[in-house]
Amino acid sequence: MDFKFQDIKLKFDNASVVLKIIYITAAVFIFTFLINSISFLFKSEGNFMIEWFGLSPHFNQFITKPWTIISYGFLHEGFFHILFNLLILYYFGNLFLNFFNEKQLLTYYFFGIIFGGIVFMLSYNYLPALQTKKAVLVGASAGVTAVLVGIATRIPNYILRFQFIGNVKLKIIAIIIVVLDVIQIPSGNAGGHLAHLGGALTGFLLSNNFNSGTDFINWTEQLFKPKKQKPFKTVYKNKKTANPKVRKTDEQQRKIDSILDKISKSGYEALSKEDKDFLFKIRKN
Repeated sequence: MDFKFQDIKLKFDNASVVLKIIYITAAVFIFTFLINSISFLFKSEGNFMIEWFGLSPHFNQFITKPWTIISYGFLHEGFFHILFNLLILYYFGNLFLNFFNEKQLLTYYFFGIIFGGIVFMLSYNYLPALQTKKAVLVGASAGVTAVLVGIATRIPNYILRFQFIGNVKLKIIAIIIVVLDVIQIPSGNAGGHLAHLGGALTGFLLSNNFNSGTDFINWTEQLFKPKKQKPFKTVYKNKKTANPKVRKTDEQQRKIDSILDKISKSGYEALSKEDKDFLFKIRKN
């Protein structure tokens, strides 16, 4: 038994960030339905996991359980709900990692979940059609949609090949996903679809920011890094040799932008072997 646990732990430690999210979400799903079965047998009302980790639209309940703005993204209401989300995350998350790194994927994913949750709460408090309805938000759809729309915004003309359908540009898939959420708002899960749109907007804005002067992704990474203490004495450096690491990073980012522009215009197949090797090395960093 101990060997099996160590084997599972080793597999988890060596997995990509996409697979780690999938493993954790699947484990939470199984645990949630075990709790639901126990609640049924003992005639207990409600589900402990949903009550304590699902996101309520009411601000007074959110204040007492602030962790729900993230934890709701690991809960799902049924098998097909989680299956659909995890399949999309696996496919488009791995595509995302071909052009961005794992920290950036986590930024898209969790900011999508957070902003989707905020849109959900605001909609139930300020939209007349939803103010009288009861709901609890669960599901990773907002985070998954942020990743999908984010990569589609960055490389919109990247071509995917589907059997029986043919070649489809990535931007078309993203547009279809967003349109489906819009037209399904009156269907009875309005808050959920609005949360998905919040995630889509997050992915779109984050990817567009790469073309601006301030890189939001790098800002979020620096935000959580511990600050180094400054020495008491001042050390003067030659301006020509100072901060070579930053200059190297800027050069890498310019090369990444150039490669992504090639992909956007001509597709991934147009890249040279050198360009593909460079993307592979960047992904590993």
